[in-house]
Amino acid sequence: MLIESGEVVAVDADALWVETLRQSTCGTCSAQKGCGHGLLNRVGSGRRHYIRVLPGDIALQDCRIGDQVSFAIPESVILRGSLVVYVLPLLSMLGAAVLGAWLFSAQQDLAALLGAVMGFVLGAVVVRWHAARHQDDVSFQPTLVKRQPSILSAVELA
Repeated sequence: MLIESGEVVAVDADALWVETLRQSTCGTCSAQKGCGHGLLNRVGSGRRHYIRVLPGDIALQDCRIGDQVSFAIPESVILRGSLVVYVLPLLSMLGAAVLGAWLFSAQQDLAALLGAVMGFVLGAVVVRWHAARHQDDVSFQPTLVKRQPSILSAVELA
């Protein structure tokens, strides 16, 4: 399980909305200057993200806006999601390019190009379908594991 933390910004009937601050570990990496990921992190570092978090074992009634919370994301979800988002469109693009070049041997280059575009679009559609299908699947959602009340809610209780 990967643990992330953030601040509660909204409480819904069935979930919390948590604001996280994107952080990077690129400062400790030895390949700082030669890595494209480091460049992307410098551009996007410090941006705020909002994540819908399911309550897990902690009651939603106990959570207040401003509370600091930790939530868990299963590692298998990240691995499967990476495969679906990155590998599926790439494989469908390459497969359709080969199929197009094989079927239309007279215009192989054009057929391969059109096949690649159509394959990529098909892969992107399958990724969107997969995301919509698993949108409410509890096993794919982050879950709350720890709550630290904010100072404001501690004062309200006193």
